[in-house]
Amino acid sequence: MSRQTAEFPLEMPPTPAGHSPASGDSPSTGTPGEGRGEGFSSIPRDRFTFRNASKPFLIPLASFLALAIHYLLPNRGLNPSTHTFRTILLALLALGVILAIIPPLRRWSSPRSPLMAATILILALWELITIKLNLLPLIYFPPPETVFQTLIDDRRQLWQSTWHSLTLLLSGYFLGTVAGLISGITIGWSIRVRYWGMPILKIVGPIPATAWIPLALILFPQSIFAGMALIALAVWFPLTMLSASGISNVRASYLDVAKTLGAGRMYLIFRVAIPAAMPSIFIGLFMGLGTSFLTLLVAESTGVSSGLGWYIDWARNYSDYNKVFAALLIMSAFFSGIMTLLFVVRDRVLVWQKGVIKW
Repeated sequence: MSRQTAEFPLEMPPTPAGHSPASGDSPSTGTPGEGRGEGFSSIPRDRFTFRNASKPFLIPLASFLALAIHYLLPNRGLNPSTHTFRTILLALLALGVILAIIPPLRRWSSPRSPLMAATILILALWELITIKLNLLPLIYFPPPETVFQTLIDDRRQLWQSTWHSLTLLLSGYFLGTVAGLISGITIGWSIRVRYWGMPILKIVGPIPATAWIPLALILFPQSIFAGMALIALAVWFPLTMLSASGISNVRASYLDVAKTLGAGRMYLIFRVAIPAAMPSIFIGLFMGLGTSFLTLLVAESTGVSSGLGWYIDWARNYSDYNKVFAALLIMSAFFSGIMTLLFVVRDRVLVWQKGVIKW
């Protein structure tokens, strides 16, 4: 007798009468008496169906609650003459209804509805604790009505400041990216360059870019070039370190296979080492982008006459916190948009990588 015949007998033992594998008493179908596909799986399926069906209506519900707070509770300490916030809430209510009743838009908005509804509730809470309950001093914490009205009234100067910040940020980020990639790839690939380059990185790199402001203002007479240099320095260090780490940790088997097929040095660098190190390079790009945001604000507060950082500092000196909060809202959308664009590029380049964080 073979091993398979000894382990798996030809005849199955008889089952007791009234007990079949497909009966309701089988433990895999749920509790006794709930067989034939009506076990535990039916309850969560109905629950999730109701939850998914109610998601598109979260935006209108949150907008209605925010409008109720806006209309039913009286203002305290301030009575704005404009109605910008009310118009925004009504527009959000109309948009939520449209997204909920049109099937193609409902499928698109359903997974995003909880986040959008939470944003509307945060705006309602902002109005509640400021102008409705007066829990915070209004001179330092203005209500959403005056902040959104400031976005409209001061839109020209805000647009000029945003454009100046965008130009300064992208210029410095581009220079820092080019310098970081060149130095990182060179240090990671060449042992000789690594011998001399790593001590420089260990000395210069840990110093914050903002600490170089006095020297940058001396070396660059114009403040815009000094700001570019500071942003480039803030991007250069993390990108260099992670690029060098990614290049030096490329698997030797990749390089050996390419050498066996006749690849030269340039092919090994640009077609094998750099693609294999792209995950580390993108981590350095994200870290450099975060540090460049901070450096941008500090650089614009010293010597420049435009930009979001300059605008916030100028409004703070005049205690105009409506403009401060308006600039913070624009800055949030501005930085988030740039970060989203970098995530899109990362997803296109690293399409083969699984389990990465989505933005």
